[in-house]
Amino acid sequence: MEMLLGFIVLLTCLVFGVRHGGIGLAVISGIGLVIFTFVFRYQPGKPPVDVMLIIMAVVTCAGFLQTSGGLTVMLKYAEKLLRGHPKYVTILAPLTTWFLTILCGTGHAVYTLFPIIYDVAIKQNIRPERPMALASVASQMGICASPASVAVVSIVAFLAAAGSDFSLIQVLMVSIPATGLGVFFAALWSYRRQMTSASRNSSRTLRTRLMSMAIRKASWIRNCPRSITVPCISS
Repeated sequence: MEMLLGFIVLLTCLVFGVRHGGIGLAVISGIGLVIFTFVFRYQPGKPPVDVMLIIMAVVTCAGFLQTSGGLTVMLKYAEKLLRGHPKYVTILAPLTTWFLTILCGTGHAVYTLFPIIYDVAIKQNIRPERPMALASVASQMGICASPASVAVVSIVAFLAAAGSDFSLIQVLMVSIPATGLGVFFAALWSYRRQMTSASRNSSRTLRTRLMSMAIRKASWIRNCPRSITVPCISS
């Protein structure tokens, strides 16, 4: 019963915290911590100092990358790649955001690529939600494969604290191929749907044009006078 009540308190704090957001989320989280400590008499754990320092180091490196203009250079080459092969934007866009996330360590780099992806897709008569949606997912997949991301560094720290022998290189040897192949096959599937939809639209447009021409010809023949029926048909 106590576990159920604690779970209800946790969900309540999460719901109200998400609604308020920002500082409100921190305040409501503090209220939940007070309830767990003084009402349920749970013993607070030690603060994860190592993880906090790792996060601080990663965020600092990302700040240096942004300030030095390195992120701008990466986005410049990414835009050049997408605009150089616009027909394959559905495949290249998610692979680009995945690779950028690996280099930067954060998935927020995808936001600056969204206008570029949208512009390239619109000019190629491609539904922009296809490459944009997959690019957003791919950026989050790249977090699991980036040596500079907080998630990967934290999991390595947790494994080391648990007595595991898995190193950062071993984790990346699994996460990089797994996420990369997942993004690539998802992009191929989306590209296949795009080609199927394009062929259907082209066939519908052709049938519509043929039917319109037939209707116009039938209406023209029907409205011709009988005395000039033969010339009308022959012409």
